[in-house]
Amino acid sequence: MEKLTIQEQDAMLAIWKTGEGNVKLFMEAMTPPVPPYTTVASTIKNLEKKGYLISRMVGNAYLYAPAISEEAYKQKFMGGVVKDYFENSYKELVSFFAQKNKISADELREIIGLIEGKK
Repeated sequence: MEKLTIQEQDAMLAIWKTGEGNVKLFMEAMTPPVPPYTTVASTIKNLEKKGYLISRMVGNAYLYAPAISEEAYKQKFMGGVVKDYFENSYKELVSFFAQKNKISADELREIIGLIEGKK
């Protein structure tokens, strides 16, 4: 599974939100500024080639659907970020955000509650 470009990520976020659809429908779900139709269509074709989308012909138009869930993508690439930048330690990841004041004590308590609830 290849890492997505920012443009591909933007398209996939709209596709995951929409489910099955066509280019125009995905464009409606994208966060502005939305690229031109031809750019989005090209991005979607690239996503299909990379295996992120499946397509089927309906009438004279293609409908696309995600071939991989958003959860599976996050799991794969967040694991890579943790491995590559945080010595394969989620503790280091959380410490980084705590030191940069990007996570509050309340959020940390909530995370601890989630962890303890899974035991």
